[in-house]
Amino acid sequence: MILEIANLNVKGGETGAFEAAFKQAQSIIASMPGYISHELQRCLERPNHYALLVRWDTLQAHTEGFRGSPQYQQWKALLHHFYDPFPTVEHYELIAP
Repeated sequence: MILEIANLNVKGGETGAFEAAFKQAQSIIASMPGYISHELQRCLERPNHYALLVRWDTLQAHTEGFRGSPQYQQWKALLHHFYDPFPTVEHYELIAP
């Protein structure tokens, strides 16, 4: 299992619209092959900062499968205009439970 962590900085004043768009977009990612689960966390100290955690079967399920799919274009259209700067995305593998 691979854990994708995306640090999302949402433009000021747009958190409500972002959260509404994410509710719509989450069905897109959840339908992808290799998807396991996801969660979106909002930072208490910086309310416009979010952490998106997505669990995938493999790295390729995210980097090639999801990002190379037509569904990713829908995801981008719904969410990418909210970010400033564009998110950093990293992938992690479990070493110890």
